[in-house]
Amino acid sequence: MTEFALAVDLGGTKVEAALVDRSGAVVPGSRSRRPTGPRATPELLQGALIQVVRTVLSAAPDGVIGVGIGSAGPIDHAAGTISPVNMPQLHGMPLRDVVADAVARAGHPEVPVRLGHDGGCLALAESWVGVTRDARVSLAFVVSTGIGGGFLIDGHLFAGTTGNAGHLGQLHSDDGLSLERVASGPASVEWAQKQGWAGASGEELAAAAASGDSIARAAIERSARAIGRALADIAALVDVEVFAVGGGFSHVADDYIELIGAGLRDFAALSYVREARVVRSGLGGDGPLIGAAALVLRADPASSRSELS
Repeated sequence: MTEFALAVDLGGTKVEAALVDRSGAVVPGSRSRRPTGPRATPELLQGALIQVVRTVLSAAPDGVIGVGIGSAGPIDHAAGTISPVNMPQLHGMPLRDVVADAVARAGHPEVPVRLGHDGGCLALAESWVGVTRDARVSLAFVVSTGIGGGFLIDGHLFAGTTGNAGHLGQLHSDDGLSLERVASGPASVEWAQKQGWAGASGEELAAAAASGDSIARAAIERSARAIGRALADIAALVDVEVFAVGGGFSHVADDYIELIGAGLRDFAALSYVREARVVRSGLGGDGPLIGAAALVLRADPASSRSELS
């Protein structure tokens, strides 16, 4: 009998769930998602979770061996609560218990439920079945509504003292703003609008840049350069071998990953920093779900302050 984990991913725009098998593959046809957004309330999210969990578990008649949750953070792992930067009304929400209740309502009580922050989950996924499998030290991160990631060191997730290591979006740029306020998708759109661009979304920004709009292109280059600078600092401090970049905004231009790499090299003051590679995530939109499932399917007791909770 094939064993599955129920994977739940909570991000700034949606909550999504799916079944993931022991090979690290998302089961075709098992995905379900509902919108969230910066104004999401605990009541809205709880209703969305009940819907997606019920839908996904209906495709697993034999049940699941556990539930893994990747959430925007920070996270209090001991309490199972979340305080996502981009969803202030969810601060203090007991996400682990809410998901456990939704799973029980769907007819699967007493299934272990484990919570990790989404950046750490992405790092687990990339090191399991993605592009950082052979790296000694790697950082996988997303550029989307927010910017966040996770570290793998010698094959183990480095989660830090509280389990929240990897929030690179809260690093500060040279103008005093956080990296997230400079380089995320919404921040890049906002900057372009202030320069006179008339669009309203990351998708429109991508299309405009591809059509030759100089402001849209400048916004994309500004984002990539700011991230490259941050990666140069991180590589100098941690000696990272590979940076894996995912998230919706990372597709805003065909050369976005190359632009980040160029920014890293421009700001690299040391030779080993210039040797750090910047590559595109090998997992696309499946990465966060695979990483959430990894909390169940690939528990790592050697991690510093384990993501498991």
